[in-house]
Amino acid sequence: MEVSFHEEIKLLQLGNGEEFHGEGILAITKALLQSGVSYIGGYQGAPVSHLLDVMVQAKEYVSTLGVHVEACSNEASAAAMLGASIHYPMRGAVTWKSIVGTNVAADALSNLSSAGVVGGVLIVVGEDYGEGASVIQERTHAYAMKSSMILVDPRPNLSQMVNMVEHAFALSECSNMPAMMELRIRACHVKGQFEAKNNISPSISSTHLLNEPAHFSYEKLAHPPVTFVQEKLKFQSRIPAAQKYIVEHELNELFDGEHKNLGLIVQGGLYNTLIRSLGEFGLADSFGNSKIPILVLNVAYPLVPNQIETFCKTKDAVVIIEEGQPEYIEQEISLSLRRANISTPIHGKDIFQNAGEYNADIMIKGLLTFISEYLPSEYATHISQVREHITDLESRKKSVAAKLQDQSVSLPPRPPGFCIGCPERPVFSAIKLAQKTVGDVHISADIGCHAFGTFPPFSSGHTILGYGMSLASRAGVSPNMQRRVLSIMGDGGFWHNGLLTGVQSALFNADDAVLLIFKNGYTSATGTQDILSTPSSGEKKNAIDKLKSLVHTNQSIEKTLKGLGVQWLKTVNTYEVDHVRDTLIEAFTSSFNGLKVIIAEGECQLERQRRIKPWLSSLLKAGKRVLRVKYGVDADVCNGDHACIRLSGCPTLTLKDNPDPLKLDPVASVIEGCVGCGLCGENAHAATLCPSFYRTEIIQNPTYSEKFINLIQTPLLRLLQTH
Repeated sequence: MEVSFHEEIKLLQLGNGEEFHGEGILAITKALLQSGVSYIGGYQGAPVSHLLDVMVQAKEYVSTLGVHVEACSNEASAAAMLGASIHYPMRGAVTWKSIVGTNVAADALSNLSSAGVVGGVLIVVGEDYGEGASVIQERTHAYAMKSSMILVDPRPNLSQMVNMVEHAFALSECSNMPAMMELRIRACHVKGQFEAKNNISPSISSTHLLNEPAHFSYEKLAHPPVTFVQEKLKFQSRIPAAQKYIVEHELNELFDGEHKNLGLIVQGGLYNTLIRSLGEFGLADSFGNSKIPILVLNVAYPLVPNQIETFCKTKDAVVIIEEGQPEYIEQEISLSLRRANISTPIHGKDIFQNAGEYNADIMIKGLLTFISEYLPSEYATHISQVREHITDLESRKKSVAAKLQDQSVSLPPRPPGFCIGCPERPVFSAIKLAQKTVGDVHISADIGCHAFGTFPPFSSGHTILGYGMSLASRAGVSPNMQRRVLSIMGDGGFWHNGLLTGVQSALFNADDAVLLIFKNGYTSATGTQDILSTPSSGEKKNAIDKLKSLVHTNQSIEKTLKGLGVQWLKTVNTYEVDHVRDTLIEAFTSSFNGLKVIIAEGECQLERQRRIKPWLSSLLKAGKRVLRVKYGVDADVCNGDHACIRLSGCPTLTLKDNPDPLKLDPVASVIEGCVGCGLCGENAHAATLCPSFYRTEIIQNPTYSEKFINLIQTPLLRLLQTH
């Protein structure tokens, strides 16, 4: 059973005049269908996973419109889909997480942007930037500038976001430039409503096929010498055409205010935070009415110099509110004003922090400096109150920091970790145990759920250089190290990039390497989407009552590796810690000189729970017998050294007070939430820890024979306990 988007799919089918209520990213998804797209593709990643996840499950509906939907193997293949719009008047959209996804897609994007498009192209990127980000702190803006792509940054309001999707396609078509739309996490999850329109069946689609291919045109290829002409087209015709459209359709919004001598220029995505921050000074109300004029850049690239100059030339000062570094917008505006001999003072990174997400606290601090200088008397009370609030907040932060330095009240570290029962946790336990035998090993880590292994208690992984890049990233280390290097990769990373950049390269160069592939059946880190090696529905159903994993089901990874020429290949059950440990030791010490691959197979526990919980509920409702396994710790046997916790890190394995009044050390305890994966017991056995773990079988709706046995056993056990 997978996550269902049944309700979301119904929202996609709303027609003219109906009210859409939902999240921003789903509104964008609906807007794509209203814009008449012919094809949609992409690769999942926060915060835009919802778009493709919903579309994949809505295939049955969108196929009636003639829209083709494809879950791509990586962002490069998604970007390459957009090549359909170079020759044909077909609108296409793809999505991925930026900046990492845009890095992967950069080659295709450069070629696409050089050739130019006839059909409208929109790339919806999740701008995962700032304090809550899970990727490198870089911005998409640089790609738009270097490749001459339109960059749309819509104000987080559902009506405006939907409107900008439709304009982005038209803007792309009139300028022949691909358009990117950057959506921050707040924009993706902002709630609201808008008046829906009918979805449009595209004129060229899977139900309205092209009769003939386009005539060959060398000018459409991003290949010298025509690339020199394409470079001129970018600046002589494409960007001017885009700028003209932006002005004619008023895509950048101007909100007037009573303090006309001042101005604020802000990226569209930061507008809501700006209004909220201005409200602290009494300069904006809850309806978004500002007393300082605001120019909202819903199109962050290209800028329109005349529009900027007109806004700035009558002002005593203007603040440019731009998140992150380098300050692309501020530099471009400053240069534009200098060329126009406009001397309006420009503020930006001189009063706002240089890097990081512009949340309300950061925004308020920057505005405080600006307002204190230019509106000191009118808003003196608000300025004083904000200063007091900031001082109080800083004081409390220092107080908390001081307390944390006091060991007597220190909080335990709580780094991100694996899910309860995750099949990847036992493998990291096995890695720790294997290193006790072979010595410390250099570990090339990778992107995916297994990246949690870099946190305590495992702390395993020296580098993470890209999705599926672990085997490639050890290539410079292993020839220069006495001990073999371990590379860790997920099955999602294997299909995304690792097969070619890692495995093929290692085989071609006859490298002596050890590769560990986690085969949990899904690209779990992006939302447990299906991949080529996902078990079939039949395999999942047949294995529904198995305790631990789906072992030896879909064999596509094994067959692929054998087909490439991998000679040393072993598949292990992730939960069998001693077997995994022994296999790792064998790989590190084997006389075989070449690529050694260990496939650690165990189904993603989230997917397993999603499947078995409804099944178990149905059995209970039907009055049928259900057996559930839980593990526990005998407090009388536990010696309190907590080696089990250091080796496992399971969230359900914790501490409690020792029941023995003569012992001070707390004992280990298994709390509610245990899914019965058995890792704690496996670790105790593999590491020869204390025998304090026990396995309990909880039976619901027992049989008559089980009830009879229980009637005999219960009083007997009580009798034995009294002696």
